[in-house]
Amino acid sequence: MNDNNRFYYNDFSTYLRRCFGCKVQKITIDGGFTCPNRDGSVGRGGCTFCDNRTFSPAYCNREKSVTEQMRDGIAFFAHKYPAMRYLAYFQAYTNTYAPLVELQRRYEEALAVDGCVGLVIGTRPDCMPEALLDYLQILSKKVYVLVEYGIESTDERTLIRINRGHDYAVSVDAVCRTASRGIPVGAHIILGLPGETRGMLMKQAEELSRLPLTTLKLHQLQLIRGTRMASEYYECPQDFSLFTLEEYVETVVDYVERLHPGIVLERFASQSPKNLLIAPDWGIKNYELVEIVKRRMRERDTWQGKLYSE
Repeated sequence: MNDNNRFYYNDFSTYLRRCFGCKVQKITIDGGFTCPNRDGSVGRGGCTFCDNRTFSPAYCNREKSVTEQMRDGIAFFAHKYPAMRYLAYFQAYTNTYAPLVELQRRYEEALAVDGCVGLVIGTRPDCMPEALLDYLQILSKKVYVLVEYGIESTDERTLIRINRGHDYAVSVDAVCRTASRGIPVGAHIILGLPGETRGMLMKQAEELSRLPLTTLKLHQLQLIRGTRMASEYYECPQDFSLFTLEEYVETVVDYVERLHPGIVLERFASQSPKNLLIAPDWGIKNYELVEIVKRRMRERDTWQGKLYSE
């Protein structure tokens, strides 16, 4: 079998091609939202690891309208693939945290841009009211809609330590309620949070596999300058076990072996700007890490779901 066609894991680009029949690119949008874990509704200060500057491209600027950000993002990518289609990715902070009429206005402003074929909405699992699900269920009959929840961890002690502001049961409830409406559901997980062992992460993979997830993002823990977690690291570095590149690759492969084979894996790692990153700095791009993971899976003769059990 040609190695390029060999199944190692369900990748996101192939999933999008199956959905749309063409190349599709996400355009990151800052919709101007805040977060209930920052404004006092749930807590103050946000999650200890969080700094939105680490994943906002240059064209993503809340001073611009949603339409302007979409057009700037499309201009950034269109020269490579003129026939490409786009998903508006509402990513910064909590993108369901506003009155319904305001959410509808911003979502539909993005969808009105030529070439936009759907939405990806990043949010917290404690910010998904039924009225919004009603709206998204109707909208998903017309365009593609993916709701991506920041779960981060399945361990209750970890969620408290990182000041997440909700427990794992809230994540399970949000994922199940969303999937029951026929809406694709994504999850975001951070590997390597303080206090979490390899055994806990393997159990986490099995736990997530019980949920009706469409997609999953895996990120390594990154310590970002100015965050509360960075301060905790400087005060008590022995609480942290930051991955070397080799350790992380082995962990990812072990993790993916235990995942439900139907879950689509969108990414294995995050890449923060060097001026913000304290550690770990592996000196490689995300696409290079993907190739290393695939090579290691080939060497180990393994694949997504090899150790999965109902």
